[in-house]
Amino acid sequence: MNIRNIAIIAHVDHGKTTLVDQLLRTAGTFRNNEEVSDRVLDSNDIERERGITILAKTTSINYNGCRINILDTPGHADFGGEVERIMNMVDGCLLLVDAFEGTMPQTRFVLKKALEAHIKPIVCINKVDRANINIADTLDQVLTLFIELGAPDEFLDFKVVYTSALKGTSSTNPDPSTQTPGMDAVLQTIIDEIPAPKVEEDKPLQLQISLLDYNDFVGRIGIGTIKRGTIAVNDIVAASRLDGSTTTFRIMKLFGFEGLKRLEIEKASAGEIVAVAGLPDINVGETICPTNYVEPLPLIRLDEPTLQMTFGTNTSPFSGHDGKLLTARKIEERLFRETQKDVALKVKRIPDSESWIVSGRGELHLSILIENMRREGFELQVSKPEVIIKEIDGVKCEPYEDLEIDIPNEYVGDVMTTMGARGAELINMDAKETITKLTYVIASRGLLGYMTNFMTLTKGYGILSHTYKEYRPITTASLGERQIGVLVATENGMATPYAIEHVEERGTMFIEPGTEVYEGMIIGENRYDIDLAVNVVLKKNLTNVRSSTKDNTVVLKTPRKMSLEACLDYINSDELVEITPNTYRMRKKILNTTERKKYDAHKRAEAKE
Repeated sequence: MNIRNIAIIAHVDHGKTTLVDQLLRTAGTFRNNEEVSDRVLDSNDIERERGITILAKTTSINYNGCRINILDTPGHADFGGEVERIMNMVDGCLLLVDAFEGTMPQTRFVLKKALEAHIKPIVCINKVDRANINIADTLDQVLTLFIELGAPDEFLDFKVVYTSALKGTSSTNPDPSTQTPGMDAVLQTIIDEIPAPKVEEDKPLQLQISLLDYNDFVGRIGIGTIKRGTIAVNDIVAASRLDGSTTTFRIMKLFGFEGLKRLEIEKASAGEIVAVAGLPDINVGETICPTNYVEPLPLIRLDEPTLQMTFGTNTSPFSGHDGKLLTARKIEERLFRETQKDVALKVKRIPDSESWIVSGRGELHLSILIENMRREGFELQVSKPEVIIKEIDGVKCEPYEDLEIDIPNEYVGDVMTTMGARGAELINMDAKETITKLTYVIASRGLLGYMTNFMTLTKGYGILSHTYKEYRPITTASLGERQIGVLVATENGMATPYAIEHVEERGTMFIEPGTEVYEGMIIGENRYDIDLAVNVVLKKNLTNVRSSTKDNTVVLKTPRKMSLEACLDYINSDELVEITPNTYRMRKKILNTTERKKYDAHKRAEAKE
């Protein structure tokens, strides 16, 4: 069989999934009368809403007598673990670069992973239909990136195709006027340039698991490329485990990929990408071999989590009002089920408590898990994200990140001031006519809680991208905490216009009249750097002069709406986010106002000492 295995890699939002749509259309995967939504591979609701790819997707198309297996990878660094493992499954990659934005932090990240795996790249300059593009400058940026990452000489002479995934056109000519309908230029370049898998069908089976999926009927499903030999349903095979041991099992189910479908197949041979069911605890990096010839492939290195949060059962007065799934047993089952298919996620129960430490690759990684659980009907509470500290050669170290910021020139001063306060080291500053690009190296702690502030500073026009760099010794202990105080409710009940009118002059409100609140719930932001306990359920005393309808004339400011990520960004270490199917609320860990004031006074006294 004539096969090409290729991954599509790029910075987030450079058009990978949209391009795959067009490749499928050009190859005739869809019937003429078939209704197809945009970004067909983004099957998860959150993926479709946010326009991001969270989990790698496999699809297969037939073009000019060749089967092309395409893996659409996530572009966000939080899901970089998927990108690393996919490089073990393919023989080439299509590096997608936005013709307007050029190379970005995740472009560097994904290309670095491809070059480390010695995967042959093709460069695809996408969005050539955009205004004010400079294709020559974008190509220079790409070549510079290849050189900086130490690409071998044979990869520096990369082939380039030019596309508009949105319009469904492509060309091998940089002139946008030469674009023609369809993605034939891309597909033909893949066939011509990407090598076919090196197959040895007559040798003993070798299949290394690179990705995981989970199914309630068959349990864990391992996905990988068959490096040599053949595999069939009901074969008795051996899995070489991560710890060096060997487990024998039977192939219960074997799946292949065709278009968007995962199909049950009876047999597959070297070069094909397949999914295997039969071993309930199969893991990434393990090799499936014949029982009489166990020869494992080198283990796949997985980057460790860099961020952790504490998940716990909901202890607020509103516990059980919204959700049906709120017991420790249900939450634990759900968290451990997630680890069955997401190897970048670690879950550890805190002894003698109804809490778990959940570790992942970033705030987005963990917030996606929380959002999925919320939609499934769970209630829980989570703490502020914290970086994972490692001890290296006896020195405590923390993760650092490469950070790139693109902002309109008028906001440069404000952003540089906040970056300096967060301990960021300026590496490069590139000022153009209207936009300035700032490049920093910053401790991951320094980015915690920054996104909301950044969007406010730049009035939503700024673009911020970051990716993990390395662990370095800890230099300061004060990064990552919010420097402004909050308004905290002192009473349980319904917020009234009368009470909010008197409180809003103290700062910015997060709630509106009619919102149910409880003691210890965060209902706004103070103007100053101390927390303020306020009563927002107070009602006006009614007399024969003051009527209850007078409240209708109160004009209040619009409250600040907080998304889940904004809440996780915002809270301090003495606060939690309560998550239910219908809402999320920020609250203090200690709800009682008197007890909290005593605790805060004790903490301040300790800090002075």
